[in-house]
Amino acid sequence: MANKLWEKNFEVNKEIERFTVGKDRDMDLYLAKYDVLGSMAHITMLESIGLLEKDELDKLLVELKNIYAICESGKFRIEEGVEDVHSQVELMLTQKLGDMGKKIHSGRSRNDQVLIDLKLYTRHELKEIVDSVKLLFDELIGKSNQYKDVLMPGYTHLQIAMPSSFGLWFGAYAEGLADDMLFLQAAYKMTNRNPLGSAAGYGSSFPLNRTMTTKLLGFDSMDYNVVYAQMGRGKMERNVAFALSTVAGTLAKMAFDACMFNCQNFNFVKLPKECTTGSSIMPHKKNPDVFELIRAKSNKIQSLPQQIMLIMNNLPVGYFRDLQIIKEVFLPAFDELKDCLQMAAYIINKMEVNEHILENSMYDPMFSVEEVNKLASAGMPFRDAYKKVGLEIEAGTFKADRNIHHTHEGSIGNLCNDKIQNLMEDTLKCFNFERMTNAEKELLK
Repeated sequence: MANKLWEKNFEVNKEIERFTVGKDRDMDLYLAKYDVLGSMAHITMLESIGLLEKDELDKLLVELKNIYAICESGKFRIEEGVEDVHSQVELMLTQKLGDMGKKIHSGRSRNDQVLIDLKLYTRHELKEIVDSVKLLFDELIGKSNQYKDVLMPGYTHLQIAMPSSFGLWFGAYAEGLADDMLFLQAAYKMTNRNPLGSAAGYGSSFPLNRTMTTKLLGFDSMDYNVVYAQMGRGKMERNVAFALSTVAGTLAKMAFDACMFNCQNFNFVKLPKECTTGSSIMPHKKNPDVFELIRAKSNKIQSLPQQIMLIMNNLPVGYFRDLQIIKEVFLPAFDELKDCLQMAAYIINKMEVNEHILENSMYDPMFSVEEVNKLASAGMPFRDAYKKVGLEIEAGTFKADRNIHHTHEGSIGNLCNDKIQNLMEDTLKCFNFERMTNAEKELLK
């Protein structure tokens, strides 16, 4: 059985060990390749300040690249008796290189190791979330442009209100995602700062070059104050969770609309048949299970910031084991949200729109405001026009004029989708993912 990095001359109670390790070994598999990247940058810096010989660095880098390849292949495992990913990587190095493998820990603690792992993992996952949001955004804008002239009822209080359009409906969720992208951008910028060198939260007596590791790993800057670097554990996850939950909120609302508009009582849209399920007893059923699951998963993700906040909100300065539990709710959330975004993009792409909704006279009252405005434009006082049209509706004599003409920005006749696309593109330009990807490629050369 492998020793713990911190183990001394006594054995830990097995039940205590089971309880304290918890799901950490499983969660650490998410972080494995990022632990390797952090170690590569760290030992490159150690060699530059004389704590490693050049030939030692070269040998360690070769073995770390081999371990990275194992991680990429999905074959990396944390062996029985090995406490965490940091211990496993060091064990694999010492098995190949002997005591040389133990030198990689100089000038750092497992505290800043897990911080660097979480930062590297999170920024990579944020990039994938951004890509998935953009995929759904493009589908929504495409559908908005395709159906810009197809009218549908707009609702307030779930009552027929005023004319809307599928151009407006699809475009509204596209613009919602453009706003959500601002939260993702802020989350990425807060994440993309280097905590390495903060050690256990109080720095090191070694002359570490933190600027060097910042550049090697492609961070925008560093978490400068070493105490704050450790205080950032949990805070980063909470802030990122808020960004994820904002996207999830848009998804959940859209999923509810899609489920409602798909039902026979509305019959506004038709979902692709491969995205619906049947009933064990009712042969006619085509249930919108995918959107229902997107709604449920998105609502679950919206609880993530509160879960993280409640774990960390009464902790004083310094490291505490409470923070370990955050991994269990935080790390899997990215895959869940990506899955929802990609499923939603697929269904939106395949969704069919009912272009004949307004042939049903039950929707005539939604044109009442158009008639009031027409009378007011002709000189009748608005309140008189309102009363006249209202009485006609009550008497059943109202005749709807469906030939409407809206011109103002963001209305049925002027969707401003080009402006919404510009909002999205302007935000995307500010991420600068190239710094991250180029730095990682350079380390792995």
